[in-house]
Amino acid sequence: MSTLTADVRPFFEGTKVAHVATVLPDGSPHSVPMWVGIHHDCIAFLTSPDSVKGRNLAQDPRVAVSVTANDNPNSMVSVRGRVVETLDGDDGWAVIDEIARKYIGAPYPLRTDRVLYLVEPERVFAQAFG
Repeated sequence: MSTLTADVRPFFEGTKVAHVATVLPDGSPHSVPMWVGIHHDCIAFLTSPDSVKGRNLAQDPRVAVSVTANDNPNSMVSVRGRVVETLDGDDGWAVIDEIARKYIGAPYPLRTDRVLYLVEPERVFAQAFG
């Protein structure tokens, strides 16, 4: 397990949009922009368990997450890891709403069909230049 160091954490604590890649059944990647946060030293994101991402993660928990700095796209973080936990119900909604408040200043507007996925980092790469 790799840790989210002090130089990496701001990429996930702020309002940068991350690209989360999962593995499709045929082995090819599926990447989408996502809101992200940190919960218990894991990268957190939300989606419907019936979405392509949710179905992919049910079959293969591996993910890759990349984020660039809003003011300098040459500063970036790339994380590879695995979903190690999902949270639903009140526990999940508490973190989902926390993430939504960062991005839109309010709780997440859709109140059904969402689960929080927690990714334990296995490899973290960060670079800053430019």
